[in-house]
Amino acid sequence: MPKRTAIIDIGSNSARLVIFQRTSRYGFHLINQQKSRVRIGEGAYEAGGYLQDIGIERAFNALHSFKHTIKEYKVDRVYTVATSALRDAPNRADFIRLIRKHLGINIKVIDGIQEAKYGAIAALNLLPFKDAITVDIGGGSTDMTLIENGHIIQSISLNLGTVRLKELFTDTKRNNSEAREYIRNQLKSIPETFKSSLVVGIGGSARALGRGVMLQNNYPFDKIHAFRYSVAKNRDYFKKVIKASIDELEQLSIKKNRFDTIREGTLIFSELLEYFGSKEVLTSGVGVREGVFLANLLRNDKGRFPPMINPSIRSIKDRFDLLKLPEGNKEYIGKQLFKIIEPRFDSTKEYQELLIKALSLSNIGKVLTIYKEHQHAFYIAMQELNFGFTHSQMLTIAILMRSKGDRLYYKPLYREYKSLLPPKTVIKWLSFAYSLTLILYENSSNAKITFNWEGSTLKIRSDKKLYLANEEINSLKTPKGIKVILIDNKAMNLIS
Repeated sequence: MPKRTAIIDIGSNSARLVIFQRTSRYGFHLINQQKSRVRIGEGAYEAGGYLQDIGIERAFNALHSFKHTIKEYKVDRVYTVATSALRDAPNRADFIRLIRKHLGINIKVIDGIQEAKYGAIAALNLLPFKDAITVDIGGGSTDMTLIENGHIIQSISLNLGTVRLKELFTDTKRNNSEAREYIRNQLKSIPETFKSSLVVGIGGSARALGRGVMLQNNYPFDKIHAFRYSVAKNRDYFKKVIKASIDELEQLSIKKNRFDTIREGTLIFSELLEYFGSKEVLTSGVGVREGVFLANLLRNDKGRFPPMINPSIRSIKDRFDLLKLPEGNKEYIGKQLFKIIEPRFDSTKEYQELLIKALSLSNIGKVLTIYKEHQHAFYIAMQELNFGFTHSQMLTIAILMRSKGDRLYYKPLYREYKSLLPPKTVIKWLSFAYSLTLILYENSSNAKITFNWEGSTLKIRSDKKLYLANEEINSLKTPKGIKVILIDNKAMNLIS
């Protein structure tokens, strides 16, 4: 697959460009994104679906700018897809020829089923869930996929979108009850099998609503991807958005660039949630564009990352772990240490996995400087640790990486994110394990290390001399009441 791939997505409301850079077989990251609210479908739904000159001109200008960016970034391959507005337009062939002739861009018009599948591919690979219905509310259509046990079961598409609803109802001063009846008539075509307690919200409307919920509830973590919230607790908020005037939307934490269609999007979304019987929403920061990219990246892997591959971990290590040191002994030490300490606190298998992932990224802070490397590592993890994790998991890994031997955890950060983190006792034990593992790993020279408890004393035995490790352990902070003894082939040291 090419090193740099551009995806252009022409929707009814917006045209978007994203450029992904490959860092390894499964590693990639976003290096550019651009968006233009071309509203190519403006006026089309009242004109038999025909694209109007004003929308065509905006789309042409946006695509012309995208082409310039693609050239500047030396992109190897470009995929251009168009969705509802173009597939509904009787004059779509004229538009496609215009763009091909003057810009050299080949547009592939995808149907609603394929659009829904692309969104599902992105969500399945980049979000933490196994069972859900993905919902992508666009300007002209709403595309949905039923996913069970990590497998795509069925995809459907409805001619139900924000721009379509706006032009048919809001702009003509028809009331919400008429729009709601129109939506419910559309929903009658959804198979009865489409039921799920979890909906994955894809697209601009879902993200705008998710961010609104975050801000209205003072959510402490500013990351929309993987944000999960209760439907019941936020039903009144949805009602307020639907009934709000344009002037009131800002007070409801809606961004100005969403004022024109968020009420229609919220009305569609709330009706779907009720129809599906959903209790929670998982907000996705990825969608069709990532789905197009991943469908090509993973075409030889049946559309899924291999079980042991996390794309965020892979990408972070590719870009920031410049030392490329062997990892085997570090993971082994971490697992053995976790095994010996887990009876001492309320542990789970998930905590071990998070500890091992934090250890695997422990060198990334050195990409800037070794001074305060633990702080650099924390900030890199907070920004880049996106895919396949819950917010709690992201934060736990990052907090562990912020640990330093002379303190168990950084208290201001724990206080800031406390509602999303494991209990303080768990963080203390995991931080202790993280710091002690790194001390032993970085000084072990592949020594054979074992652990055992004698009362409240943790004994560490090594078949090699670990003089420097002894010194660091002298200043190592431990959970209350715990002592550590390091016994190597020539030395013993007792600390409290």
